[in-house]
Amino acid sequence: MKAPLAALLTGLFGLWLSFTAWAEPAQGNFVANQRCDAFQSIRKQTNPDDLKVQPGQRYEVVEVNRREYDWLRIRVPGSDTPLRWVSAGCGSVEGLVFNTRKPARTESGGEICSVPDQHDGYVLAATWQPGFCEHARYNGKKPECESLDSGELQISHLTLHGLWPNRQSCGKDYGHCAGPAMQLSADTLAYVRPWMPNFRYGTSFGRYQWDKHGVCQTQMDDDRYFRRAADLVRQLDQSAAGQYIVANIGGAISKRAFYEQVDADFGSGKAQNNFLLICSGQYLQEVRVALPRELKQADSLVGVVDGQFAASRARDRNECRADRILIEAGGR
Repeated sequence: MKAPLAALLTGLFGLWLSFTAWAEPAQGNFVANQRCDAFQSIRKQTNPDDLKVQPGQRYEVVEVNRREYDWLRIRVPGSDTPLRWVSAGCGSVEGLVFNTRKPARTESGGEICSVPDQHDGYVLAATWQPGFCEHARYNGKKPECESLDSGELQISHLTLHGLWPNRQSCGKDYGHCAGPAMQLSADTLAYVRPWMPNFRYGTSFGRYQWDKHGVCQTQMDDDRYFRRAADLVRQLDQSAAGQYIVANIGGAISKRAFYEQVDADFGSGKAQNNFLLICSGQYLQEVRVALPRELKQADSLVGVVDGQFAASRARDRNECRADRILIEAGGR
């Protein structure tokens, strides 16, 4: 082989290695600040459908071309070929970690699943309290359940289980981050109490939710966190899907019809991917809603989600399987 040709092939091979063999799995978010090509191949600069990242949009990072990266492979929702390469100069990167070990770890070696502000979204968990109290297995005493059973407490709306910062790569293990203790003001307790009935009897359950989930985000202190969570449950309860549940207390709903209500609320067939119905046997126990990392202030959940629909619905072994779901009535 002649020297010039050998040198050329060596150079091309080195370039190829820089984009393939040395690519490294990673997790984080890329926020575009300009409109840039999203390439299928860095080396070939191929973009057959002229797909571009849009300023202000956040994209999931799945890979970088090397540790000292100048290219990131991101997931672009809605594309038939969603994994694309984008130049790092087209935006900023949030919370990048490298996945060379399990569980995922930060660059300094700490486990990412217990580091604050590494979430890529939230899960709002709203309980149908009568269904939970009557049919779910739980450890310890629940004074709100005892009050429901005695008839002292009447509940006819969804209630707050929790607002959970969520990191997809951690599954259900993102939580228990280091953070301040919960010290809610009297005004906040009064504000949240109608939507979190355990607060009528104490704060142990709220403290548990804060210590496990709330401290994994630092954008809101404990007062703002619980107020926002209560607002989100109220918005869910007042939505067409929420009112469909309320309208059938003591009877049953259709899972199919529930998701049709969700689609109608959001004006998109993709919206139902953000919702998950949890059952205890045939009885509704909980409604979970996947929300974006940025919880925008809005008059309804439609505005909070802001078109950021999940690619697929979350999975849970307690997901309601049958179409007919019973809605337990509370109290005697």
